[in-house]
Amino acid sequence: MAVDAPARIAILGAGPIGLETALYARFLGYNVDVYEQGRVGENMLQWGHVRMFSPFTLNRSSLAIMALQIHDEQQNFPDDQALLTGKEYVEQFLQPLAKTDLLLDCIQEQTKVIAVSHNDLLKGDLVGDEEREEYDFRLLLEKPDGSESIASAEVVIDTTGTFGNPNWLGSGGIPALGERKLSSRIHYQLPDLLGTDRNRYANQKVLLIGSGYSAATNLLNLIALAEQEPQTEITWLTRKESQEPIARFPEDSLKYRDELAEKVNQLASNPPKCLTFHPGATVETICSSESSSARLTITTNQKEIEPFDVNEIIANVGFRPDWEMVRECQMHLCYATEGPMKLAASLMQNESADCLQQTSAGVESLLNPEAHFYVLGSKSYGRNTNFLIQQGLNQVRELFTLIGDRAELDLYASAAEKIK
Repeated sequence: MAVDAPARIAILGAGPIGLETALYARFLGYNVDVYEQGRVGENMLQWGHVRMFSPFTLNRSSLAIMALQIHDEQQNFPDDQALLTGKEYVEQFLQPLAKTDLLLDCIQEQTKVIAVSHNDLLKGDLVGDEEREEYDFRLLLEKPDGSESIASAEVVIDTTGTFGNPNWLGSGGIPALGERKLSSRIHYQLPDLLGTDRNRYANQKVLLIGSGYSAATNLLNLIALAEQEPQTEITWLTRKESQEPIARFPEDSLKYRDELAEKVNQLASNPPKCLTFHPGATVETICSSESSSARLTITTNQKEIEPFDVNEIIANVGFRPDWEMVRECQMHLCYATEGPMKLAASLMQNESADCLQQTSAGVESLLNPEAHFYVLGSKSYGRNTNFLIQQGLNQVRELFTLIGDRAELDLYASAAEKIK
């Protein structure tokens, strides 16, 4: 699987893993093109008001710090223990990194990758044949004005993540009745409830769905909004039956995560007047209310819960990878998580739900049937939510021991020595 520099590597996505991958490749002498359909750090900017659980030291590599220092000796860095918001992380780290000499000319923002295949090969050609590796990848690109172009690469690395592709909120993971038609009125991410989105939710009846940390973050902000805007009413549904729906871990070293879980579990056990909590409930139908076009009527799987009206719905039900652009590539995906099979099999053997307890699955887990095509970052985890940027950095290091055919290669260790 070795590819000698200066081969051309196409990297899809300019988030933290995409930029760190590009930087590693550039240090090794590869030609690199980074294609980002939005701005640098676009997905993180979508939840820019939210504070990260993990400190900055877990979210940057020594190689990136060295590159920034070389570019600007006066560069200021966040404190290693700082818990940055998504916006702060992008503005104080990712954007300056994208402007360093090694990356500045590599990044093409506002460029969407529509499809990836091989020049002169179809999906079913040369199955299991090493000759397939000899054909360059062919990428169809699109600009915001609709104009298209073709690019080529010898290696493609997908770091596009999963954030823009939410799961459905209905029972069994399929859409609730009416959900597809009314999806434009459902927020599947993290609205800025106390900032730019405040007026949309203030003094409204809001349905919140989910039992993960995104739902927990939104719940605390909705409670804070209700304290300031007393007519705000919140109904919270979780699939879990538990009265403590947010997972906690013994001696959690991510203190902010544990504090969030503790506060939200207390709210579940002792809801304030503005909050109604229904554990073990899923949405069956969503339809326009007969009483007002501004409202939606909700029915659930629990007969004891009467149909109720809401103005807004926030559905924090997780995300899944979108594989449409690589449909013409030979991929082996997990039937349970939709992640690449080898890594998925390894992750499913890890019984811990704590992302800090994830260990390396080894470089072999990054291999796909499609030679020289790799998936790094949160997308490589499929629907598994235990990904941390730190694990993505380890994937980057491992991948280039394979591409560079040097088992001992570790630019992070070398850079760490230089920046001491």
